Amino acid sequence: MTSLIVRIDLGDAGRIGPGKILLLQMIDRHGSISAAGRAMDLPYRHAWELVEQLNLTFREPVVARQTGGRKGGGAALTPFGAELLAHFEALKADTERAAARHLLRIDAALRTGQQAKIPTARKRA
Repeated sequence: MTSLIVRIDLGDAGRIGPGKILLLQMIDRHGSISAAGRAMDLPYRHAWELVEQLNLTFREPVVARQTGGRKGGGAALTPFGAELLAHFEALKADTERAAARHLLRIDAALRTGQQAKIPTARKRA
């Protein structure tokens, strides 16, 4: 099935796409960066670096971290982070709706059951 990937280029600030969005969703669901990383099979250090990158990209932090204590640490989306996530998800849904009929046509044109092969020149006898 043909699909569309939404990724936003932020110029010199980098980009935000499916991986970072999934991380934000997992942080929102699990309440910690380490649990989000585990859910994505992502090393904690890499997850933490992505969160740090996001927090430095925007004027406001996207994720608020709470250091460990008696009940342990945690993380949550800031109000801005929740808004960013909602905007991305709405943009993705709008884009998928707008592209659906085109993707169906492209999907219908694909070869089925075999790899597309590039024709080679015939050898002259």
